[in-house]
This record gives sequence, structure tokens and C-alpha cells, in this order.
Amino acid sequence: MAALSNKAKHYGLIALKVLILCITFTYIYLKFSRNESLSLSQFTSILSQKPWTPFLLFLGLAAGNWFFEIWKWHSLANTLERLSFGEATKQSLAAFTVSLATPNRIGEYGAKAYFFERKKRKRVLLLTLYSNLNQMFVTLFVGIIGLAALFRWEFISFSLTKILLSLIGLMGLVTAGYLLKERELLLKGLTFGNIMRYYKSFPISVKLKTLLFSVLRYSIFGSLFFVMLNYFNAALDIRTAMPLIFVMYLFVSIIPSFLILDVIIRGGVAIWLFSLVGVDEITVVCAVMTSWLFNFVVPALWGSPYVLTYKSS
Repeated sequence: MAALSNKAKHYGLIALKVLILCITFTYIYLKFSRNESLSLSQFTSILSQKPWTPFLLFLGLAAGNWFFEIWKWHSLANTLERLSFGEATKQSLAAFTVSLATPNRIGEYGAKAYFFERKKRKRVLLLTLYSNLNQMFVTLFVGIIGLAALFRWEFISFSLTKILLSLIGLMGLVTAGYLLKERELLLKGLTFGNIMRYYKSFPISVKLKTLLFSVLRYSIFGSLFFVMLNYFNAALDIRTAMPLIFVMYLFVSIIPSFLILDVIIRGGVAIWLFSLVGVDEITVVCAVMTSWLFNFVVPALWGSPYVLTYKSS
């Protein structure tokens, strides 16, 4: 009976993995096929008229982006248990594949926890959160610099009232976080206070590496989007393009996205921002879709075999 139960669990797990992959690849298909600004046939037609040599550069930059993401996870996970770079690669890519079709990639947390012993899973959730918070910090910091540049160039305007309301809202969040720092969150024993104490216990070298890898990742995928824009004939100089790219990533990161709505959010934000400097819609959407192809689809395909073969601790 126990053997039958174990076999049922085994086949059930395989079925779940296959279902996850089906959902992921259906999401990828819908991403391309339901883009109102650019149909799949239009996109492939435009690509067929372009030289393919720059795709080696795109692939190299995307690989660099993922190299530093994996290295960041390797550095953080080694505070919990000894982990080879190869294992960190499998965990990062498999977790990405699983989380791709979840809102704001929330599935990454559970997927990474799956690879560790049950008693370590709360700390894995915190490590994943710490990694993502560092990336968010870099995005916010650089995005604010981009916003300042756009205000200075008068590309966009912002009323004093809205600025004050934003500051009040931010202060409210900070105050609420302080008052609720010892209140349990979703898991028993998980409070803001405990989370902060856990993060403070990290070696300074790990903290610096995590921040450095986040900066390097941002530099790479920001540069990748810039070269893709010019590949599709945007004809933008780096001084004009980079503040717009900084603000684009800022807005995309703070707006919640839900499955296929991610297409509308990313494309809509990019189209609006680059229209300020006269870049046409098709050029922007092509750059967004190609960037998504290299930064999301390629690693999802790479990680899919690990989803099927990786075993839980």
C-alpha cells in the first residue's frame, strides 16, 4: 500500500510538472499571438528583413544577464547550504520557468523553496525576497534618476500636489511597516523584525555581491533594450534613450501585472515613453517583443528540462 502511495505521488508530481510547462508555453504563445499592436506574422516579417548577426550580440547580453542572476542566487543560497554553481543554475532557471506565467513572477518563491529541505524553506523564501528587493532597489534608484532627467528636459510634467501625495503615501507605508514589524505575516514566526534581523546576519561580502550583481544585471538588460531599439531603426542616441529606458523599467516594476496583461503593461508604457521623442509604435513593440524573447523565452526553454528532471530535497 505504501509502495502504491509513493508511486501515485511520483506520477502525480510528473503530471504537475507537465501541467506547469503546458501553462508556461501557452502563456508564451498568447504573449506573441494576442499582441494588438503587432501580430506574430508582422513581427516575423519584420525580423526576416533584418540581419541576423546582431542576434549573437543579443544572445550574449541576455546570457550575461542570466549569468549574474545565477551568480547572485549562488552567493545567497550558499549562506544556507553548500551549493555548486551548476545546481544554482538549475534552480534559478527551473524556478524562472515555473514562475513565468504567474503574476509578477510570484511563483519563483515556491519553486526555489521546493529544491530545499522543508525546514529550510522559510529561509529560502527570505533569500529569494532579498535578491528581488536588491534588484528592485537598483531599478527604483536608477529610475528616479531617469525621471529627474525627463523632468529637466520637460519631456513629462508632474504637479507639486502629486509629488506631495506620493511622499505622504511613502511615509505612510514606512510608518505602517514600523508599527507592524513584530506582527506575524503569512507564515508562523515570520515578522518584519525577524526578516530584518536575518538580513543583518548576512556577511558584508554577500550583501555587496548581491547589490553588485543586481547593478550588473540592470546595466546589461538596459543596454540590451537600447541596442534592440536601434536595431529596429529608432535612431536614438544613448543620452536620450537611457533615461527613457530607466523610467520604463521603473514603471513596469511597480505596476502589478497579471498573466497576459503583462503584454499590455510593458508595451503600453514603452510606447508612451518613446513617443515623447518621436519613436513610432511598431519600432517600440518590436524592441519589447525581442527583448522579451531573449530575456524570458530563451531562459524558460532552457529551464524547462530542469523542471521535469529536478527532484525535491
